[in-house]
Amino acid sequence: MEDIEAIAVLQDPVRRRLYEYVAAQGREVGRNEAAEAAGVARTLAAHHLDKLTDAGLLESGSRRLTGRSGPGAGRPAKVYTRARVERSVSLPARDYRTAAELLAEAAEEAGLDAGLCAAARRRGEALRGSAAPCGDLEEAMELLAARGYEPHLEVEAEEAGRVVRMRNCPFHAVSERFPPLVCGMNLALLEGLLGAEGPVRARMDARPGECCVVLDASNVHDSSNVPDSSNVLDSSKNNSH
Repeated sequence: MEDIEAIAVLQDPVRRRLYEYVAAQGREVGRNEAAEAAGVARTLAAHHLDKLTDAGLLESGSRRLTGRSGPGAGRPAKVYTRARVERSVSLPARDYRTAAELLAEAAEEAGLDAGLCAAARRRGEALRGSAAPCGDLEEAMELLAARGYEPHLEVEAEEAGRVVRMRNCPFHAVSERFPPLVCGMNLALLEGLLGAEGPVRARMDARPGECCVVLDASNVHDSSNVPDSSNVLDSSKNNSH
């Protein structure tokens, strides 16, 4: 019931716009910024942001948004980020997470990583169907957004160019317990979904707080693209993937 009540808070359209904006930023958002993004007055935005915090959908804190400190810097402003807790509702109640964790545990113990990745790649290809491989990063972002990955474009070092990182992993809960297995599965799934013949490539590049897979459109790519299990494990300890 707690999850149902929390999700019900999003029924208000202003609240939903504010939540979606804060969640999409991947950083702390102040009241003024959120109000402007939602097209409402600051006082109304503050009311709804606090309601979202009370419901456990956002977390709040305070800091000086000007970057100044000391006398004359002003009072710290209230800021908001998306809550780390996961909310889900199934009516009637289902427990797919336990089933997924048991299957992942059995697969890991039996050394079925290669078989799981092969199945994931086939599933990605089946999801793509007869569609052509992704032709550019923008098309890939649209595809992954529809699957809940929350992609965002970043410009890295000049030699790396543009990459797409994902703020959310749909397999977060299971990947926390079995990082090498599940991250490898996710990589294979996205390889199949994007299409091996296209210019967009998925690769492992774990970073705390985000999915361990990133996309780029480089023409130079290692076709093996198999994640190093030890590296995935080390980098996933503080990773939200």
